Amino acid sequence: MENDFPRIVTLLRKERGLSQKQAALELGVSQALLSHYEKGIRECGLDFLVKIADYYQVSCDYLLGRSLERSSSPAQDNAQSPVAVPSDNSKDETCKSAALIAMNKKLALNSLQIIFSLLEEIDHKGLASELSSYLMVTIYKMFRSVYSANFKNPQAMFSVIPELYAGLSTALQNIEESNINCLSLGKPVGKTPGIETNAVPYLSPDAISKKYPEYAPSLYNLIRDTEDRIKKIL
Repeated sequence: MENDFPRIVTLLRKERGLSQKQAALELGVSQALLSHYEKGIRECGLDFLVKIADYYQVSCDYLLGRSLERSSSPAQDNAQSPVAVPSDNSKDETCKSAALIAMNKKLALNSLQIIFSLLEEIDHKGLASELSSYLMVTIYKMFRSVYSANFKNPQAMFSVIPELYAGLSTALQNIEESNINCLSLGKPVGKTPGIETNAVPYLSPDAISKKYPEYAPSLYNLIRDTEDRIKKIL
């Protein structure tokens, strides 16, 4: 089974606002088994793959990360020949890459919607400035890395020389992260006062889901994916 399946099937369930228990009941499996599928501990059979595709009204290719289209095309649905045509490996990899990019883009953008909405609600200029600067430096670093992958691209676009930008931008991020943590704990940074405790809204998985039903599933998946990668280096 494709590695994308656990992530996608979990995202689809959370997009619908379903608990794992409710989804398992409606799919006719135990909650423990569905949990194993969503965590990638066990691989489901083809019969369950078809069942869950029908349940979420998506194509099997979408569940496997092989297509960006949630529904199969009419041409595929009406195809008379059941014989599979050998696929081009390079095309398969391109499809998987495109699906991964689209999914991660959604996770990142939706999660940022929640972050900036919280900043608006907290209404603290210092925290908003530091957090926004941190994110901008991150984008700058990633763009510059990709841009510089082609040695023919003119480096005159940047004023900080290549030998310095990585270390200095990381140092800037570390300073901004320290300031963010300090302000979030109510401590001042220079002349900027920390945020007041009552300025931060009450947050919990249930509260976030109710407040941001469109974006919450992406945030949950981003948290899970990041913590899974963190645990691997422990």
